[in-house]
Amino acid sequence: MKKSTQIIYPMLIAVAIVIGIYIGKYYDRMFTTPIIYSGQNKIEGLLNMIKRQYVDTVNIDSLIETAIPKIIGELDPHSTYISAADLQMVNDDLEGTFSGIGIEFSILEDTVTVVGVISGGPSEKVGIIPGDRIIAVNDTAFTGNGISNEKVLKRLRGPKGSEVKLTLSRISASEPIEMLVTRGDIPVNSVDAAFRTNDGIGYIKVSKFGRNTYTEFLNSLAKLRREGSDKFIIDLRGNTGGYMESAINMVNEFLPKGYLIVYTYGNASPLNQAFSNGTGIFKESPVIVLVDEWSASASEIFAGAIQDNDRGLIVGRRSFGKGLVQQQIPFSDGSAVRLTIARYYTPSGRSIQKEYKMGDSEGYDMDIIHRYEHGEFYTRDSIHLNDTLKYHTLLGRTVYGGGGIMPDVFVPRDTLGNTPYLTNIINQGLMYQFAFKYADDNREKLKQYQNANEMLKYLQRQPILDKFVSYAASKGVKPRPVYINISKKIINNTLYAYIARNIIGDEAFYPIILMDDNTFIKAVELLNDEDTYINMLISGKE
Repeated sequence: MKKSTQIIYPMLIAVAIVIGIYIGKYYDRMFTTPIIYSGQNKIEGLLNMIKRQYVDTVNIDSLIETAIPKIIGELDPHSTYISAADLQMVNDDLEGTFSGIGIEFSILEDTVTVVGVISGGPSEKVGIIPGDRIIAVNDTAFTGNGISNEKVLKRLRGPKGSEVKLTLSRISASEPIEMLVTRGDIPVNSVDAAFRTNDGIGYIKVSKFGRNTYTEFLNSLAKLRREGSDKFIIDLRGNTGGYMESAINMVNEFLPKGYLIVYTYGNASPLNQAFSNGTGIFKESPVIVLVDEWSASASEIFAGAIQDNDRGLIVGRRSFGKGLVQQQIPFSDGSAVRLTIARYYTPSGRSIQKEYKMGDSEGYDMDIIHRYEHGEFYTRDSIHLNDTLKYHTLLGRTVYGGGGIMPDVFVPRDTLGNTPYLTNIINQGLMYQFAFKYADDNREKLKQYQNANEMLKYLQRQPILDKFVSYAASKGVKPRPVYINISKKIINNTLYAYIARNIIGDEAFYPIILMDDNTFIKAVELLNDEDTYINMLISGKE
């Protein structure tokens, strides 16, 4: 018995030791931080670790959607991530067409109001007219504080051939009207207006550089030439850019063969140069380009090529300063990254990209505010030009890199007529609201006027200002007679332009609103003074 005990005890101890070793290894695997497999990068390994070992169930896809924008946000300010849900809408704006119902709308008093109906589009075919209010979509109420432009677009756009049921409120109808609209292809225009001024100058307003912008632009130039225009103003103010190819093709219309338009270069992108091919039919036409602090990217390619080749004059204020080229790279789930792959340079060799710190998009976005605070919008002397980034045009004029296109002729923001009353009604959007209401109430009468001149003559005979002051008072803005008299010209012309737009469209809006536009007026003055125009191209001085 004693001998057997001596044998069993050592065996039990040995077994216990073995079990202890296995238990220890098990718990070591459970609670010791694992090493990410050497074949994975840290992000992939971390996500796998969370998926296998995190205490709660986690939506890995959601984590990725949150993480990617933060990673991209550590790069330059123009690289960006676009989710699958937003990509289609982002692309539609530049692609030239989208599928929808074919209306222009505005949200007034928490209600989607039809401002315009696209000719030949789905809405016109079923009888929707300007002034209709959309109060329900597919039998679901669609009014109230939560309505936004994004929500409207998501509800009204959709696949071509699909249907959407709209419930409309119409002034002339006692009961709501229901209409079934079949969505179709809707063109996205990027040339907002093209008209011949009283001086015979052709004016073209380009709002973006989309897929079809060059075609629209060429058609506008041809139309204006048929009407007798041989000098042109190209208005790129507020144009934040788009496709570089469109800008290159548009500049080509004004340049002889063999002129450098733009070149790009990046760490992984070889040198790429674009030259004019000599096929342009406006190579001899005097041209002026209008820019401001919101003219960016492709707008700056266009303006830079015109300026550096001494092909025309740039008038306005310093442009935004975006000289980075993005490439859209899709993911399999329908999302995409717009990644900066190169910088672009104007013909003189300028990079007009303004300074930025990697990952500091907030500081970058504040640049425009800083320009305003430093007085740059009001005086040319407030602009700091870096002498180490000095370049020269073909004829030897001095130009600068390092932050936007500096205009040949600086035109400050106009402060004449600014008053607290004007600021108040602008901030509350009252002029736009009143203009729509006036157009809506008088639509039948106003429809007989077919162009800006006819409309303007009629409106100038009406007591528009008095009616507006009463309207503003009903919205809580107390009349201030002294201020109103100072701002009278601005208020009247803005109201005339908005009313004309609501009836005729942008072709009537721009001829009226530009009557008090000092930048436009200066451009007309220069084109009408041939000696000054040519002298500035040669010497850079008036």
